[in-house]
Amino acid sequence: MHRIRTALHHVALPLKRLGLLGALLLLSACARATHGVSSHDVVFDNTHFRVVTIDLAKADLSLHWRDPASGKPFANIHALQVWGSRHGQRLLFAANAGIYDAHGEPLGLYVENGKALKPLNTAHGDPSAGNFSLLPNGVFAIDASGHASIHTTRAFAKTDAKPRLATQSGPMLVIDGKINPEFVAGSDSVKWRSGVCAPAPDRVVFAVSTGPVNFHAFASLFRDKLGCRDALYLDGTLSQIYANGNYYGAPAFMVKPYAGMFAVFVPADGK
Repeated sequence: MHRIRTALHHVALPLKRLGLLGALLLLSACARATHGVSSHDVVFDNTHFRVVTIDLAKADLSLHWRDPASGKPFANIHALQVWGSRHGQRLLFAANAGIYDAHGEPLGLYVENGKALKPLNTAHGDPSAGNFSLLPNGVFAIDASGHASIHTTRAFAKTDAKPRLATQSGPMLVIDGKINPEFVAGSDSVKWRSGVCAPAPDRVVFAVSTGPVNFHAFASLFRDKLGCRDALYLDGTLSQIYANGNYYGAPAFMVKPYAGMFAVFVPADGK
């Protein structure tokens, strides 16, 4: 009996190893299938968030405001998805790209494909600008080398950056590892909120709350859970993220037309 058990033990070990190898290969295949986009649920401070990580070495993150052919704003993620499908592209990820004005245009700097469609907005304390006027606000940008960064508006203005894409929004959530001092931990101003950070030059992280949170709690998510030294608020109440074929964030009835939108497309017939 001892010999039989020993023989089975020797057979089981290779099988376990093969099973582990198979699992690793499966995980590797799944990673490749994401095309550099990974999405998962994060629970922080008793609130659920949808977090999407973009590997810029594998995914082409782009910005979209208007249909290049008609000049008409896309306004919503579904319209962008349909446009991509007509051009042989499948939408993997999309998110609203920052605060806009009463005319439905980006309120600050907006750059698509290296072309600035809106200039940097350095106005201070304009109450009509809503959260954008909660200083400091900031800029998320990706340069021609594909490196992502976030700067306060003042710091960005001092550079000679010529980004491939950029959006200005506000307020800054985290600044050099510190939560924006304007935020109050116990604030009762709670909304669905979305934001972005770049923990590394080749990695961008988007997050949207799946329930109402205040600014301090949302900023804490980026600093304490996602490891971001700088993070930028995108918008609230109407914010959604599209990933894995699903929408996350604010309920559909609260969503209003967007101006710019972030997106990752892949060829429709791509594996």
